Amino acid sequence: MQKIILIAGPTGSGKSEIALRLAKKINGEIINADSMQVYKEIKILSARPENYFNITHYLYGSISIRNNFSAGEWLKKAQLNVKKIINKKKQPIFVGGTGLYFKLLTEGISNIPKIPDLIRIKARKLNTKLGNDKFYSLLIKLDPLVQNKIKKNDTHRLIRAYEVMTFTKKSLFNWQKKNTNYFSNYKFIKIYINPKNIFLLKLLRLRLKKMFEQGAVDEVKKFIKLKIDPNLPANKILGIEEINKYLGKKISLEQSFEETFIRTRRYVKRQRTWFRGHMKDWISIFHPNFEILTKKIINLVTSS
Repeated sequence: MQKIILIAGPTGSGKSEIALRLAKKINGEIINADSMQVYKEIKILSARPENYFNITHYLYGSISIRNNFSAGEWLKKAQLNVKKIINKKKQPIFVGGTGLYFKLLTEGISNIPKIPDLIRIKARKLNTKLGNDKFYSLLIKLDPLVQNKIKKNDTHRLIRAYEVMTFTKKSLFNWQKKNTNYFSNYKFIKIYINPKNIFLLKLLRLRLKKMFEQGAVDEVKKFIKLKIDPNLPANKILGIEEINKYLGKKISLEQSFEETFIRTRRYVKRQRTWFRGHMKDWISIFHPNFEILTKKIINLVTSS
């Protein structure tokens, strides 16, 4: 059975470098499983790999931030890229920090019909007009199953649930009970890079410092000039909101750095919570020496 290697982990844990080291050793090619690294206009703050070192990478910087790029669209592209890699007689390696992407790979996706653009635009405008609290109240009247399953501040999922219910007259959660798994004929090697928190926080601070030095502020300036819909997923990229506050003279550059760091830390906490709840059968592993860690992963891959 064909193996597919999955490498997940919290942001800043070194996943991309580990995947690259692994790909070099086992004739692999890499598919992005990070929902923010797909966007072409945001390279620095999304922590997109700086150098691919002659290893083919897929789904990095390939989507415009103006697009409402869904997890379902990502899955279709991922499926095509897996076939492409296997046809080249190479090893597919997925790497990223988006838990939902890995869930779709391993558990499948519901066959929700494509929602017409007019309904999607209407849903976003209604959310902007009402605000999340009133929109949430309206949504649970339409779809009571949403209550306690989607948080009020999760704008993207609220809008998605509204779109699905409006167009299909069926709850998003009822659709999700019947999934199609495109990867049922593959064997997944599931690896979770899990550094200790103290070590990870040091890495995150160093990485963020490098981002600011490389031009994160200029990247946000360009992003703001594009004036994209505030409900689009790209707005969630860590650092955009905080740097925008600095550019608007609401806080200092140092404060924007610290606020971005705090928000990143909270995001890591959510990623770890996802891991504990949804990735119980994954192999949790880490070593600060990435050469040693790569060897351990190769042993896991060859023995599985």
